[in-house]
Amino acid sequence: MHKTVLIADDEPDIVNLLKLYLETEGLSVREAWDGKAAMEILRSEHIDLAIVDIMMPELNGYQLIKMVRKELKLPIIIISAKNQDADKIVGLGLGADDFITKPFSPLEVVARVQAQLRRTYEFNDHPAAEETPFTRVGAFELDHHSCVLYKRGEQVTLSANEYKLLRLLMDSPGRIFTKKQIFEHVWSEPYIADDNTVMVQISRLREKIEDQPRNPVYLKTIRGLGYRFAKEEECRDSSQ
Repeated sequence: MHKTVLIADDEPDIVNLLKLYLETEGLSVREAWDGKAAMEILRSEHIDLAIVDIMMPELNGYQLIKMVRKELKLPIIIISAKNQDADKIVGLGLGADDFITKPFSPLEVVARVQAQLRRTYEFNDHPAAEETPFTRVGAFELDHHSCVLYKRGEQVTLSANEYKLLRLLMDSPGRIFTKKQIFEHVWSEPYIADDNTVMVQISRLREKIEDQPRNPVYLKTIRGLGYRFAKEEECRDSSQ
C-alpha cells in the first residue's frame, strides 16, 4: 500500500533532499516548515510516518512529538543536529521511534524509514484469522488491530515501539526478557550493551500503565536479568 511521509524541518535544503530520495523509493511526501504546520497536517491528513527536526519555529520537535503522542499512533523519526545522549534520551522518552543525527546519509534515512514502516504496518498484511485480536492479562487488554492498550476498560495510547515491547511481554506473562532480547525484537537491530533505549521505553510504559510508576507492579524489573510482565494472578491481586 502507498505510504505517505511527513517531513517537518525548517531547512529547505534538507527537506528537498529527503523528499527526492523518498519519492524515488515510491513514497509520497508532505512538507511542513514548522511544528504548528506539521501538527495541522497530521490532524487533517493520513500520514504513515513523520520525520521531525528538533529545532523548529512555532512548536519545536519535542513539543510536536508530545502533542502527536496524545492523539495519534504513527512512527516518528527525529533528525537533528543535537547529538548528545541526553537529547536522544529525551526524544525517545517523548515517544520517538528512532533518532538520526545531522549530517546524515540520505540512503540511511530512507532505509530507516522503510524499516519503521515495515515494522509498524506489516501486521496489516496478515489475515486476521492468523492471530488472536487481543492479548489479555488481568485487567489489561492489548488490541492487536488498533495497537491500543486498555487498562480496566480505559484506553491507553501507545507508540509503535511501546506496542511491540508490551506485546512481547504480555504474550508471555511471567517470562523474563533481557534487554538484548527486547531491543532486538522491537528495533530489529543488534543490541549495544550500554544503550539506554530499552530503559527509556520501559520507563515510558510504566508512566502509562502503572498506578504508581516508581513502585511498579505490572512491568517488573528483575535485577541483573531484565524485565517481565506480571502473571495473571499478580495482576488480579494488585487490582483488588
